[in-house]
Amino acid sequence: MRLPVNRRVDERQHTTTPDGLSVWFTIQVSPHSRIQEAIFERADRMPTDEECERWLRLLVVGADAIEAPGLPGAMTRRFEAFERSPEREAPLA
Repeated sequence: MRLPVNRRVDERQHTTTPDGLSVWFTIQVSPHSRIQEAIFERADRMPTDEECERWLRLLVVGADAIEAPGLPGAMTRRFEAFERSPEREAPLA
């Protein structure tokens, strides 16, 4: 059995812009799907839609990123894009 590749988040997937926006990006891969995840964070306020969209256009390829629910008052926003290959999935019993 081959296990899916688990994501590993470290500083190689992180950058901070000159104006203080922190950006993390990871890709999770399995035999039949791929999940791209982008996280945006600021110390002083929640990142704006414009800031996130500008980065999402550059980072997420081949799928539409959907914002995951966050906690009230959080300074972090998380987006995920799911790509599936149904022809490679095991059939449902």
